[in-house]
Amino acid sequence: MIVPISNAPRDYAWGDPRAIADLQGREPGGSPEAEVWLGDHPGDPAEVDDGSGLTLDAWIARAGGRPLPFLLKILAAASPLSIQAHPSLAQAREGFAAEEAQGVPRDAAHRNYRDDNHKPEVIVALSDEFQALAGFRVLEQIDALLDAVAGQDAAVRALREGLTASDPAAALRELVGALLSGEASSAVAAIEAGLELQASGAFADDIAAVRDIARVYPGDPGVVVALLLNRVVLRRGEALFVPAGMPHAYLSGLGVELMAASDNVLRGGLTPKHVDVPELLAVLDCAPGAAPRLSPSRSEAGVEAFTPPIPDFALARVRRTGAAAAATPVAVAGPAIVLATAGAATVRCAAASLALPPGSAAFVDGESEVFIEGAGEVFVAQAGGVSHD
Repeated sequence: MIVPISNAPRDYAWGDPRAIADLQGREPGGSPEAEVWLGDHPGDPAEVDDGSGLTLDAWIARAGGRPLPFLLKILAAASPLSIQAHPSLAQAREGFAAEEAQGVPRDAAHRNYRDDNHKPEVIVALSDEFQALAGFRVLEQIDALLDAVAGQDAAVRALREGLTASDPAAALRELVGALLSGEASSAVAAIEAGLELQASGAFADDIAAVRDIARVYPGDPGVVVALLLNRVVLRRGEALFVPAGMPHAYLSGLGVELMAASDNVLRGGLTPKHVDVPELLAVLDCAPGAAPRLSPSRSEAGVEAFTPPIPDFALARVRRTGAAAAATPVAVAGPAIVLATAGAATVRCAAASLALPPGSAAFVDGESEVFIEGAGEVFVAQAGGVSHD
């Protein structure tokens, strides 16, 4: 069974006014278009375009199915998103239960846990370049960056001295706490001023990226938190995996995002929204290291499988250059969502087929395989644990 689904773009201020419209081959709507949600998440379920008038959550419930464990999105950023971290499953359950017991409304602006699930995520670049921040740099890099930007400032020197601790994660947690609580406001001001003066050197591109962030969020301590994070530049088809606790922010570009079905976000700056510093620090993974790129495996049929180490979801990418070539099979085990992102692809199952122009999607259920035909690019999202060998 296969049915078309769709949704209207969400108009968050950081959204790109053209990228999603260009993908879908239509005129822009005149306002930012940040995300298209393709799933059954109750926050914005997709519409089922079969004449039923149902949203996907209601459609699945009517058929006796269970809610999807994942949410697929098209994401288009023209300016930086907030720095965020998401809780582990245990942290989400505990935090949700605590706020429920306290009677905090689920739609309250200061609510941290809107559900009891974790929210790991994968982003795959669709634009030629997708920029992000993810995970803390090693201490040596952070020290060198702070020195390059404002090394002569006394308050910044004090921050750097704290980075010599024997426990790097503890040192970074203390630093982030000082920045976001306002304790290090003089250092934040000195670093922001130094960003405008720095024009060259080993970290020129990294400093330029944070300078751009500072111009969008002047005076926000998250600007300095951004300087502490790895800058990642994805090329089209490259992916980043963000596990629980990892600080991250998407800066610019168009991508396909797949995540566990949750809306739990702890923010760490670059936002006018609520920032709960103690709760963020409790969730944050402060271990320094390289950014967590996710390389796909490739099957003999040409399917690229992005399979992070979690059971909630997996993402397959199919690229076809010849319309006359034999159909590409993609194994599915349970419900799946198919999203076309280029060309003129068709998805076929046992008893039906559906043409998918770029930016359009379909919900598939009750199949063990789907077949991709035509020339184009298609992503298939489903629960984890499926082999494409």
